[in-house]
Amino acid sequence: MAQNFIQCDREQLLLMAPSPREWLPENHLAWFVIDAVEDMNLSAFYARYRQDGWGRAAYDPAMMVAILLYVWGA
Repeated sequence: MAQNFIQCDREQLLLMAPSPREWLPENHLAWFVIDAVEDMNLSAFYARYRQDGWGRAAYDPAMMVAILLYVWGA
């Protein structure tokens, strides 16, 4: 059974705009950070979560790392 994470859908449509991609230009720092986090080895973060999916759903560590890096870099 997979780990239990709250979904992070960057393609999710929001109430204020049809798509988050309309809010930010292609060369925005946010897209750079997301791409950088995809290339990182986050296995140590994922190892801390149960593999059987039990327990309350957690936010995906990749999303949380991206948020922290974006805030520190902005």
